Amino acid sequence: MRPYFLIFLLLLTGLFAARAQNVPTVDAVYAQPIKTILLYPLLGGNAADPARTLNPPLVALGTEQPPLILEFDDLTANYRAFRAKLIHCNADWQRSVLNDIEFTYDYNDYPITDYQLSSGTKVPYYHYRFEVPRVKVSGNYVLVVYDERNRQQILFTRRFSVYQNRLGITPTIEFSAGVQERFTDQQINFDITYRGYPLIAPQDELKVVIRQNYRDDLVITGLRPTNVRAFDNLLEYRLFDLKNTFPGGNEYRFFDLRTVISRANYIGKIDRQPDRDIAYVYPDAPRSRGAYQLADDFNGLFVVDQLESRNGTTQADYITTVFTLKVEELAGAEVYVNGAFAFWQLNEANRMAYDPAERAYRAEIQLKQGVYNYLYAVKGIAPPVARSGVSPRGNELLIEGSYSATENDYEIFVYHRPPAARADQLIGYRKIGVNRRK
Repeated sequence: MRPYFLIFLLLLTGLFAARAQNVPTVDAVYAQPIKTILLYPLLGGNAADPARTLNPPLVALGTEQPPLILEFDDLTANYRAFRAKLIHCNADWQRSVLNDIEFTYDYNDYPITDYQLSSGTKVPYYHYRFEVPRVKVSGNYVLVVYDERNRQQILFTRRFSVYQNRLGITPTIEFSAGVQERFTDQQINFDITYRGYPLIAPQDELKVVIRQNYRDDLVITGLRPTNVRAFDNLLEYRLFDLKNTFPGGNEYRFFDLRTVISRANYIGKIDRQPDRDIAYVYPDAPRSRGAYQLADDFNGLFVVDQLESRNGTTQADYITTVFTLKVEELAGAEVYVNGAFAFWQLNEANRMAYDPAERAYRAEIQLKQGVYNYLYAVKGIAPPVARSGVSPRGNELLIEGSYSATENDYEIFVYHRPPAARADQLIGYRKIGVNRRK
């Protein structure tokens, strides 16, 4: 019987491998009962701290690396067996040609066995937790979660990166050098030192990616060094064509949904019904005109928490959250509520509908209790000037505006494919903030 079982297992694995070739390597949810997908490094070892999820899904390569933790909820309220698989990607997030054995230590098919049932919530759910296994090589990865009973049913995909700091990155951020963009954009200049790391053609071999606020839809790629100081093993990136500038955007809007007993920050009303609670966020207005206003935010992220129990993992309820944007109807355009809670995607789940009676756009989104950042994006009306660092998914500048004084986080990723290597490796990473208040 054992040989037949091995043959069956190989056939099953082959079927999934063929299916995985067609898996989009993006952050996406393919099954609506799956909610609140969190992927973060367990820094400091405090698994109960709500702020743990504010760290991007990125870890250093090595045996002492902090583990990446995956958490998500299944709102079917029925236990289901799930499994996970890793996909290695190149710098452009296209699947690499590496075989599983080249980047994993174990068989690349992992059961997700840690789960809990929600407690004291009107909306029942199962909460799952999974520690992402260590990998052998640095680079970009996609975590694929699927149904154990139906391996063709992929539930969601989630990106993460593993890096080695084999290069030195020295960034500086300042107002844009462009005259018209000086009060709206932020410019990222940087140097890369590669002393001790072999590069044959330094000006051509490295692939550099700059990312704003941990968003894969706000990136700049294809940058080339403006100066190569070979004797100093130094690459300078001082671009004068504004290709290394981002619109500063605006501080993210936020609201506090940690309790439904009383109205917290920016919650105008709470309707407590037998089967669910409905929270109404204060109506919003456009912010693209006028002076910049300072505000603290999570740079688009969110934390899950429940104020009374301090246990957001299984005691935070799902609240129907109503958003309202007071603006005249935009002809030929669609308006969306966007944030990390939606993976920065613009789809039916976060699209707003125009209410002529209220002269406003409205949307209802089911969210787990916590503190959320969000903004409004428009499809169908492009920015007046094509600019780098602008999300291709939607125009956020129309409603939110852009200011060079905005506080933002930036990351610089440096990829390289060594001679005889078959995939891009992430050999340099640096994070830097601008206009920090604390």
